Amino acid sequence: MLAFRVMAYVTGVFLLLLVTSMVLEYGFGNDLLSWSAYAHGWLYMVYLVTVLLLGTAVRWTPGRMVLVMLAGTIPLMSFVAERRVTRRIGRR
Repeated sequence: MLAFRVMAYVTGVFLLLLVTSMVLEYGFGNDLLSWSAYAHGWLYMVYLVTVLLLGTAVRWTPGRMVLVMLAGTIPLMSFVAERRVTRRIGRR
C-alpha cells in the first residue's frame, strides 16, 4: 500500500513536470525539461507494477486495475486515484 501511495505521488509530480516541459518546449521554444519525458516513462512503468501488485493483493477486478493504471496518464488524476484507493482499502 505504501509503495502504491509513493508511486502515485511521484508519477503525478513527474507528469506535471512533463506537461510543463511540453508547454515550455512547444509554446516558448525552451527544452529545459526535456529529460522529464524519459523520467515519467520509467516511473510510470514502476507505477503500473505497484498497481498490479496492490490490485491482485486486494482482489480488484481487471477493469478497476486498468482505471487506476490510467490515472497515471492524466495530469492530477493520480493524486485523486491515490486518495480514493487509500480510503477504499482503509475501510476494509
